[in-house]
Amino acid sequence: MVNDPIYLLITAIIFIVSTIVQGQLKSKFEKYSKTRLSNGLSGKEIAEKMLRDNGITDVKVTSTPGMLTDHYNPANKTVNLSEGVYNQRSTAAAAVASHECGHAVQHAVGYSMLQLRSQLVPIVSISSKLLQWVLLAGLAIMAFSGNTLILGIGIGLFAITTLFAFITLPVEYDASNRALKWLENNHVVQPGEYDECKDALKWAARTYLVSAVGSLAQLIYFVMIFLGNNRRND
Repeated sequence: MVNDPIYLLITAIIFIVSTIVQGQLKSKFEKYSKTRLSNGLSGKEIAEKMLRDNGITDVKVTSTPGMLTDHYNPANKTVNLSEGVYNQRSTAAAAVASHECGHAVQHAVGYSMLQLRSQLVPIVSISSKLLQWVLLAGLAIMAFSGNTLILGIGIGLFAITTLFAFITLPVEYDASNRALKWLENNHVVQPGEYDECKDALKWAARTYLVSAVGSLAQLIYFVMIFLGNNRRND
């Protein structure tokens, strides 16, 4: 079934759109990494200031290896900034640092979607590891015997990961909105710098949107296979 032209077309479209968005995101960050902030603050200093301004004193800002590896860890309350962002004094660094602190603010105020996302992490981790093998086994068993039980389980696992992708969307968009609101209201950046921060975060959010829509498209494909086989056997 994975050689089905429809599946291959869906996969190709997802890959192409994802590649374009990722390319745009990388291009934007490379461009805005060259714009030095007028306030002279580094990503680390931006993050620490946003945390202080929001009354958050129990979150530590750390440096993590890699590029665009920035993330907030609610388990140990750390804002982890990639080496470039941590040390840079650019609009790109300001955008990323404030976005990750947006997650820390969500955690501090008990933002419901972040709490739901965190609760789903363990089950999504297990589902992601089993998903591919269960789907392949389910397709093979269905092809030989017509039994769709294993495929149904695989679709259930896929549905969990797809749900997680869509729950992630409001979490990411809200973190960006909190970051941009803070940058603007506290006059941390100048108007032109703010526009660059907004543009960078817009493209970052689109990577999550493409991932979620792509996951849904693949899920629908497997559901159609499941339903089509059951109709033939009725």
